[in-house]
Amino acid sequence: MNHPAAAKTYREQQAGSLRAGDHLLLPDGERSAEIHSVEVETDDFGSPATILATLTGGGTLRIAAGSSVRITEPAVDDFHAPADAGNDAARTASVVEGATSADGAGTADGAQASGAQASDAGTPLSVVGNSVVGNQAPAEPVRTAPAAVVVPPLPATTPVVIGPSADDLALIPQPSGTPESVVEAVAEAHPDSTGVQLLADKLVKGINTKSGSCLKDLSDLAHELFVMLKDAEAALAVADLLNVLPFDGNPGRWGSVEASLALSSYVCRQTGHKDRAAVYEKLLRAPENQETDPFKARMQARVRQRSLNEPNLYDKEIFRSIDNSNHEAEREWRLLRLESLLFLRAHGGSQTISGSELERRIANELESVRA
Repeated sequence: MNHPAAAKTYREQQAGSLRAGDHLLLPDGERSAEIHSVEVETDDFGSPATILATLTGGGTLRIAAGSSVRITEPAVDDFHAPADAGNDAARTASVVEGATSADGAGTADGAQASGAQASDAGTPLSVVGNSVVGNQAPAEPVRTAPAAVVVPPLPATTPVVIGPSADDLALIPQPSGTPESVVEAVAEAHPDSTGVQLLADKLVKGINTKSGSCLKDLSDLAHELFVMLKDAEAALAVADLLNVLPFDGNPGRWGSVEASLALSSYVCRQTGHKDRAAVYEKLLRAPENQETDPFKARMQARVRQRSLNEPNLYDKEIFRSIDNSNHEAEREWRLLRLESLLFLRAHGGSQTISGSELERRIANELESVRA
């Protein structure tokens, strides 16, 4: 319904205060459309960045959150009078700065997003910022706006690596008895190993999977069994006490599980159990697929790839220990290097170190620490 004599007043407010029911004066300054819903897109720091105004007739307008807008309170609406005559007349928001059309052009094409009929004639108009406002003149014939360009929503999640299935997890044997009994059996099999006995003495008293120190002892025991004693079967039996634990969001506790999974993957590939090794590798990468925000997931993937391309292999510490003839310190640093190499191997290498090169380096470190 057109009302040529309708006088309008204006007041400024932030674009972020727009809400459903407001009538938005489109970028051409001639037509308006009712806002069906308002969504706020935030930046990476959580601050409002863009206002997405979905229009009742179809289409979406993108408005910078910091833009100033002008709200008009005409005597009657540009389209139709409200059903409740007792209510205030619908407000019309005129975007003064930061407004763009649905296709990002920032031209009168954005006015087509109303998806309905609107009046497009008026008295001589004055320009305010990028918008045209003024009193309406006698109406000209009504034109139908072309179909709106709808901005499709972003995907809820990014493609992720599928985690292990039930059949995959079935490849990991169930422990024979309680976790404490598994550790006790390993200790009985290696009575002359001081390292095994010291770790087993602490673990047989009770294994608490919520304790970071307990998980570290289990991981160290699995490494001691494989690296120093070359007992792959016992190492896997102990490691599997950790391998089935899910990521609980605590990086400290997960570090021990991660080291155990990387060791288990290597041991299985060395012994010909490639399917079982693949399950460990899927479990190792499971926390990397939990981010649902597409942008954050991409950024995390870049950071992760950079860490894989530039791993800390403790070269300076090892060379310093060699220069000081400190063989015990050299061995400890080499064990840490070995863990880093095993982790890279479980990821299939990186862009700077191939899988075959990792195999060679791991073999060299095993020979060095076992000497």
